[in-house]
Amino acid sequence: MKKNLYLIRHAAAEDGGNSPMFRDFDRDLTSTGIIEAARMGKFLAEKNTKFDLIVSSTAERAKSTAKIFAEQLHYEADAIVLDENMYGGGPRIYLAAVNQLDETITNVAIFGHNPDVTFFSEYLTRADIGGTMDTSAVIILAFEDVKWSEISNNMGEFISHYSPKAINSQND
Repeated sequence: MKKNLYLIRHAAAEDGGNSPMFRDFDRDLTSTGIIEAARMGKFLAEKNTKFDLIVSSTAERAKSTAKIFAEQLHYEADAIVLDENMYGGGPRIYLAAVNQLDETITNVAIFGHNPDVTFFSEYLTRADIGGTMDTSAVIILAFEDVKWSEISNNMGEFISHYSPKAINSQND
């Protein structure tokens, strides 16, 4: 059975500056970030994308991005699973989240942070993602005839990489 993993970087967020009163974890989306997340969610909806599960970092910008995508994809926002380890946890945490998925799930989206999502996608596929993912970018990976618990290094097939800039240029 084919499984699809969507790795999504959070949308554009506020610049925390150098203020000690401003925690990186609490950075919220900018108006541009809200628009790009909605546009990318709508883009996936137009491709008839359906998620069985959405998992997100608990950082405000990732949660907000996941909720905006969920709205566009008619996925219940209250059903988003929040994983506090994804904020600053590194690619191993993403792998642990994938390896714990139930076998009834075939399409899952994980909303997280760079460089973790880029490194994780490259680890799973050996594809060259090209440095850093744009905000709200989506990478789609597929796994054929393997259990979620077995997924590891170089087992995935790179399917697509979409970014707000790329889909904007397609619509011009």
